[in-house]
Amino acid sequence: MSRIEPTAAKDPSAGTLYPGESPRIYRALFNVFPPYLFGGVRVKHIAADWTSVRVDYTVRPWNRNNPNRAAFGGTLYSMTDPFFAIMAYGQLGRGYRIWNITGSIEFLVPGRGTVTTTMGLSREQVAEIRQATESGAKSITEHSAEIVDGRGTLVARAAQQLYVRRLPD
Repeated sequence: MSRIEPTAAKDPSAGTLYPGESPRIYRALFNVFPPYLFGGVRVKHIAADWTSVRVDYTVRPWNRNNPNRAAFGGTLYSMTDPFFAIMAYGQLGRGYRIWNITGSIEFLVPGRGTVTTTMGLSREQVAEIRQATESGAKSITEHSAEIVDGRGTLVARAAQQLYVRRLPD
């Protein structure tokens, strides 16, 4: 079996990715991931430059918290859980260890109908992470996302701390 060599990402400031690691492929894979597929969560968009992600969750009778007839809290959090790390990975490339070290969610009102979150990780934020980890030091950054319903009502706020460290060459 031959090894697939990394190819340069389109943006020269970005890391290198293996063939097939495109936002489109990630979106498709997330949408067939069983907890998302059967839970009603859909990744609607991942920006081509990995700077934003939009995720929807349609609350239906088979995927809701029946006593409240509203969204499951865990499903609301799952809408945000992997995406700041995925955006960092997409922009930084394979030369980094990236994971969430903390996560929390604040529930404000019951989520009904379709709830949506749009998360962003700007190139400037990633440049700061890249600079902070250049010498091998770790970077811990805070990120948050708001989940809103179809009327724009704030349903929940999720927060995470993202750990990034450059891997030794």
